[in-house]
Amino acid sequence: MLTFVLWCLLFIVSWPLALVALILYPFVWLILLPFRILGIAVHGVLNLVKEVLLLPVRLIRAV
Repeated sequence: MLTFVLWCLLFIVSWPLALVALILYPFVWLILLPFRILGIAVHGVLNLVKEVLLLPVRLIRAV
């Protein structure tokens, strides 16, 4: 919603720039998509490492 409001403000200020931004937005999204996927994978691996390291603590607390 905020992106749409900002685009509307840009359209009021400079409509050619707003149209260029509207055309380029899907291409920028496609370029950034691999970095988002990589971020999700790194986050998952770091959570797995954290859970493996904290497993002995959980087992001791359960006893």
